[in-house]
Parts: sequence; C-alpha cells; structure tokens
Amino acid sequence: MWFKSGAKRSHLFYGLGIAVALSAGAVWYFLLFAKKSVEPGPFASDPRCSHLTATVPETLLGQSRDRTEGAGAAAWGDGSVVMRCGVKPLPPTPNLCTNINGVDWVLDENRMNSSGEKVLTTYGRIPAVEVKIDGDSGLGGDVLVVINEGIMDFPQKSKCIDLSDIG
Repeated sequence: MWFKSGAKRSHLFYGLGIAVALSAGAVWYFLLFAKKSVEPGPFASDPRCSHLTATVPETLLGQSRDRTEGAGAAAWGDGSVVMRCGVKPLPPTPNLCTNINGVDWVLDENRMNSSGEKVLTTYGRIPAVEVKIDGDSGLGGDVLVVINEGIMDFPQKSKCIDLSDIG
C-alpha cells in the first residue's frame, strides 16, 4: 500500500481539499468580479460619455453587460461587443457610411478586411462613439439601433453624403 499511516492520508486529503477550494474561489472571483479593460478614448471624460455608459442596457441582444474598466466604455457578451465613447471624431472618409435610425456610422473597412472585426464609428457627432462587434456576429445593425438611443442627443456637426449629394 502506498500510504503507511492514516494520518498521512488524511493530511493529503485535507491539503487537496484546500487546493480545490482555493482554485474554485479564484475561478468564481474572476467570473464574477473581473473587469474587461477597455482603452478609453481621448475624450472619454465628456459628460455625455458618462451619461451614455450609465444608460446603455444591461442586456444587449441577449448578451449580459460585462464589468468594464475604462472611462466611457461598455461591453457585452464577454467582449463580443465593445462600445467606447469619446474616441477621436472621423474626418471625411471614402469608407462605407450608413445612417441607422438618424445616426451616421462609418465602417472601418481596413480593420474588417484584416481582422474580421466590425468597427463602426459615429460620423459627425461630438463626442464620437466607436462600437466593435466580433466578426462572427451578423447583428451589427441591431446593436447600433439599441446604442443609438443614447447618442441621438449628441450634437451633430456634419453628416454622411454620397455621390448623388455632390454636384
């Protein structure tokens, strides 16, 4: 027999029990209390960003809101959707710009082609808002419809135009 005494066996089981309890506690802590770190935009301290992050929903298309670390940020679904308010406003761009329920959004086509991530940024609104949606999700428009509710009151300085608006 491997163990010669019952005392050694009970010490081993006691130590094993403590190790399992500590491991389970660490996993529980990270699942419930760990925060997603999101790099804040340069203008994330704008009061409109604070208001936006306070009013976006706790659930977005069935995904629970993550605990985030970073001003002006919110995330859902373990980071499958990340919103950053207060990013640098976009200059005029040839990238796809679409109006979704009164808010213009520009798709970062280079980023989508290189990484598969859909990154959309409001156009003509101050402060600007960026939303990153994992490439696997086909729900980009649905996400923006929900987030738009908090952006509608941001001042609009310009809007998307297409070739028919020129000339």
